[in-house]
Amino acid sequence: MIESLNSPHIARVKALVGSRGSKERKSKNQFVAEGLQCIREALTSLGGPEIETLYVTTKAIGKVEKIADLNQFNVIDVSYEVMQEMSETITPQGILAVCTIPQHNIDSIPLTGSRRFIYLCQLQDPGNAGTILRSADAFGMDAVITSPGSVDMYSPKVVRSTAGSLWHIPVFEGVVLEDLLHSGIHAFALGATGKTTLNQYSVTGDIVAVFGNEARGLSSVQSMAPLDVVSIPMPGDAESLNLSAAASIVMYHLSNMPTS
Repeated sequence: MIESLNSPHIARVKALVGSRGSKERKSKNQFVAEGLQCIREALTSLGGPEIETLYVTTKAIGKVEKIADLNQFNVIDVSYEVMQEMSETITPQGILAVCTIPQHNIDSIPLTGSRRFIYLCQLQDPGNAGTILRSADAFGMDAVITSPGSVDMYSPKVVRSTAGSLWHIPVFEGVVLEDLLHSGIHAFALGATGKTTLNQYSVTGDIVAVFGNEARGLSSVQSMAPLDVVSIPMPGDAESLNLSAAASIVMYHLSNMPTS
């Protein structure tokens, strides 16, 4: 068991979750996930992140053994104090995994005329990003795609916000919108200026819904490509919706839109 707070294992994990974690994650092609849920999802995922190293405390190891054969992982026992040093949470569950980042290629998803994608353009809030990915999983989207300059989808806050959905849906980072649209995908964006409301909007073929930056909105994407602009009808008094809430409404609509 590792008990020393000077262990290189702590330094390894901290490098992946610290202030310079994004660079380290890209360099090592790894990220950190905490809790029992990541183990469950890793066991059932067909193409999601795989566990490279599993750190567990004595108290938590029994929970893991109930759902997984520990012989299939590189398991390292650590004290609770070491786990606290590694963890980003105030009260860690005693289970922390270093996982590999899947190397997806956007071309690996063939266009069929019924594909539904989400594109996040310069999104910055990790909570929004994780919640949107979770909703994309719930509503059957085929992928979540991010632009250059968007939040790191494997940062600890994003991973926690996905609540396990990171293992269910492919993520493509750093994709330029024009490159995506060259493949013939129809694109639309959500905006208050849209003359067409969401419940009026219907197109056939492969579709990507584009969401702009939380503060700048469509200004970050309008100059990039020609997009339909669609609004959400709001009969109430609220001036606007949180981005992740609006995205969930759009994805529900997409999931019910005829594909041909």
